[in-house]
Amino acid sequence: MLRNALRLYCKGSLTVYCCPVMTRQKQTCHVLENKRTYSSAMSERKKFYQDVSISHGEGGVFEINLDRRKLKTPGGKLFTVPNEALAVAVATEWDVQRDTLKFYTMHMTTLCNTALDNPTQRNKDQMIAAALKYLETDTICYRVEEPPGLVQLQKTEWDPVMDWIEKRYNVVIGSSSNIMGPTIPEETKDTFRQHLASFNFWALTGLEFVITQLKSVILSFGLIDRHLIVEKAVQLSRLEEEFQIHHWGNVEWAHEYDLQELRSRTAAGVLFVHLSSESATMKRKLLQDLEFPQPRKPWN
Repeated sequence: MLRNALRLYCKGSLTVYCCPVMTRQKQTCHVLENKRTYSSAMSERKKFYQDVSISHGEGGVFEINLDRRKLKTPGGKLFTVPNEALAVAVATEWDVQRDTLKFYTMHMTTLCNTALDNPTQRNKDQMIAAALKYLETDTICYRVEEPPGLVQLQKTEWDPVMDWIEKRYNVVIGSSSNIMGPTIPEETKDTFRQHLASFNFWALTGLEFVITQLKSVILSFGLIDRHLIVEKAVQLSRLEEEFQIHHWGNVEWAHEYDLQELRSRTAAGVLFVHLSSESATMKRKLLQDLEFPQPRKPWN
């Protein structure tokens, strides 16, 4: 599943906000308050370096060097990551850039910037609360009453995932065709709250990003637990849209672009979660198994 995630992530050059884990309302407020700080990270810039390298920093962290100059975040902090695997992923993003730096294609760098700068100044409890909000409006909890074809499609495609997560976590979620959605039991929320608390801050940053892409906690857990692959999770999150496109057609290239964009962003988030939370041994093996693209220059 992670090999698949990496392939999808590397396949696209797709737009993300510099602070991707916020809701649309919070994104708007943040951009207005910090426009000068982050505007440059959402644009293109002429490439100003030749070599990319990784070095050890104090406290066991890893730093990214551009022509031996240390990379910094949009907020002015020294750019450091907690392990070598994540450093390789970020360094590769910078190394594969051509004449123009396309910051909006650099998902790993963006997620690291978000974790380091924490522009909304949230703690883990606040991030968990924000993620659980999506459970109340989860994509696969909302069912239609018509047309019959879509009703059956939702049942066929979504019910197995719902059955899996309820058994996996021993919870009750349910679904509803009511506009208010199902009533999620407090016991279920407590179970997911405890599970989310087991992730570190960096992994939570990536997981919340995935949740916002799919508008679904259930599908996101399916990805992180390796029950679903990225293509399947994205397809399930767009089930109604794909049904309508099948019947009415699509706007030539636009549909395919949106689909690849969502896949790329989702894959990047999943990879970020695993690289932020796996053991060091597993991280090295993961990168070897994924055959991650190597930089043109050897690391220092």
